[in-house]
Amino acid sequence: MSSSTTESYYIFSKNQPFPDPFPAGGLFLIDKPLAWTSFDVVKKVRGALVRKTGQKKLKVGHAGTLDPLATGLLIVCVGQYTRLIDTLQAMPKTYTGTVTFGATTPSFDLEKAVETTFPVDHLTDSLLQEKLPAFTGDILQVPPIFSAVKVDGKRLYKNARTGEEVELPHRPVHIESLEIGPLRKVVPERHEAVVAGDRGARIMLHPDYAEGLQADFRVVCSKGTYIRSLAHDLGQAVDSGAYLSSLRRTGSGGFQVDNAWQVEELEAWMKGEVRSER
Repeated sequence: MSSSTTESYYIFSKNQPFPDPFPAGGLFLIDKPLAWTSFDVVKKVRGALVRKTGQKKLKVGHAGTLDPLATGLLIVCVGQYTRLIDTLQAMPKTYTGTVTFGATTPSFDLEKAVETTFPVDHLTDSLLQEKLPAFTGDILQVPPIFSAVKVDGKRLYKNARTGEEVELPHRPVHIESLEIGPLRKVVPERHEAVVAGDRGARIMLHPDYAEGLQADFRVVCSKGTYIRSLAHDLGQAVDSGAYLSSLRRTGSGGFQVDNAWQVEELEAWMKGEVRSER
């Protein structure tokens, strides 16, 4: 099967009725909601499929974790297609989002509150563009302490929450392209922290740093790239601080979020509430 096209894969389509008989394997393209974990999506898909098909031992997994505060394309593998997870994970990913300059947070995004602020008066679009070449090609990243990376068998986020000191590993990643800018003033969408989700662990969404500057970006990168780390490192490169305000995965290999299911759509389709558009 090709990793650069989607033609070789069986994809459950919005434009078709629920398959009968149910295939041995296939893919669901899901638009992950804000504050859901990737496992939340897998659990929801598996539960709906078990109820629909009666196959209690049905295997379901995802091909590439998205952070709770990220949205966008999550490839969910079903049945025999769970064997393809490693292949699908290796596909290049495309993300869009917003970086806020002038502050840092412990999580490198808005799940944690701003802890340190920095000057931004010197920041210009030309300075940002000048620093971009250092963030393309093969680079080394240190993952955020609040992440799913394991060090000595423990997840980094668990070490962060227990206060245990760990030496963070450098990870090689490849940035195919990175576009960012122009800079603009921050217009906060909220002025206090809110609970974004509590499906399992409570997920918080804190306000943006009101005195900072923001820039939208688009990046194409390899498996294992932490966009939160990319934002943090960009802040250091321009002698300020930075964190990730928002993130959306728009593509993975030849798959696009424009073709993805909303969770509510998928549930309705499985219940027979959505007719074929053919």
